[in-house]
Amino acid sequence: MTTMPNHTSLHRTAKYFMDSGRAATHEEAVGILESFGLTIHVGKEVTRSHHHQTALLTLVNVARRTFLGGIEVTGRCEGECLSPLAPNRTLKEAVQELGGRVVERERPDWPSAVIGEVKHVQSNAPCWQVTWEGWRAGVLPHREIRRLNEDQTMALSPVLAAAICAEEAFAYHAGDHPLAGRRSTGLSLWRPGTDWQSDEAEEPVLAYLPTRLWLIGLGNLGQAFAWLLACLPYSDPRGVELVLQDYDRIAPSNDSTSILSFEEDVGRRKTRCVSEWLEARGFSTILEERRFGDQTRRSPDEPGVALCGVDNALARMSLEKAGFDLVVETGLGAGPNAFRSISLHSFPCSRSAEQIWSRHLGGKDADQDFKPAYQALKKQGMDACGLTQLATRTVGVPFVGVIAATLAIGELLRRLHGGNGLEVASGSVASLEDIETIPSVSQPYPGAYATVA
Repeated sequence: MTTMPNHTSLHRTAKYFMDSGRAATHEEAVGILESFGLTIHVGKEVTRSHHHQTALLTLVNVARRTFLGGIEVTGRCEGECLSPLAPNRTLKEAVQELGGRVVERERPDWPSAVIGEVKHVQSNAPCWQVTWEGWRAGVLPHREIRRLNEDQTMALSPVLAAAICAEEAFAYHAGDHPLAGRRSTGLSLWRPGTDWQSDEAEEPVLAYLPTRLWLIGLGNLGQAFAWLLACLPYSDPRGVELVLQDYDRIAPSNDSTSILSFEEDVGRRKTRCVSEWLEARGFSTILEERRFGDQTRRSPDEPGVALCGVDNALARMSLEKAGFDLVVETGLGAGPNAFRSISLHSFPCSRSAEQIWSRHLGGKDADQDFKPAYQALKKQGMDACGLTQLATRTVGVPFVGVIAATLAIGELLRRLHGGNGLEVASGSVASLEDIETIPSVSQPYPGAYATVA
């Protein structure tokens, strides 16, 4: 007997095929994802470069949650894991813990990604070169046999490149972008919306890192924030204080969207799972297990810079009331036509948080009753309440959250290094070079920071 999904167990990427009408049932939507797979080829660089290992681990982590056919890794995975993402284990163990399989041969019918130098790929499907340099990252068709200078990089760039690769591979499998697999695409975190392959901008070497932050919301975006912070080259993470705020518990559906959530964590508070992961990597955490809202106030001795990743208009309207000196808020789109959309707001800015999000209150509930997959659930006995709960859950994919999170933490790092702050950034991960930005009145970074050793 097939178990009907509910709003806590629904695979949030399968919902894309339900809401678009491409799948007639929930089972068919999951079956589509089970046909998605990816081979990752790694070169010799992965044995000695923690940046290349970070790209590999990120790609395995974000892709296996959506590519349910499997993620297979070929190449040199022996030796110690050098990435700060997975200390005290071998690289092969780290790949396997995240859901990847280390294999001898690739599948010729699967698309593939290359990290490092791999000259020959035997595949009939598209292959992407994952590459980065400085504050820039992206993918190139492997057939072009070129890469950026991956030895000179800002620590977030390998993560960004991996997430972009996952997006392109998903678009190829889903067949919803005609150029997926045939184009280059990427993003500059120093100058979002410009040519990511151009080295004309004077990108600084990473010299300063934030040390006291308040993370609001620990779902898709919040867990991506934690993953990225662990990649930064802190000389002593014990000096980094992170306030983690979320009231919710991990549900089965979180495994499909949130990169620190696993099936064995279901039922645990998100704050405690994220705290455990961060503290295992040396960070200091403080837990706040209440909703963020009008009554939230920071005390003078608590972090004055916040990263917000909540999907709640009321909470967002309260961002300026808590007493932070700087808030960088990141949002994701919803629905089959907008789930690739990302946005960023920083406060203070020219419009208040209340002005921006008050128009989102009291919106019409999503109505998917006319879609075949929802009609099938109705025939199976799901009541109107259950259907409404399913319909109002957003489509979600982890790699979109990671790309948006790199913009948010990149905003902090850019301000720390004297770059232009952004009041707004908005666009789609399907067209990263077309992201639109509005500059802010730049002021010195208001939070605590440390120098890179």
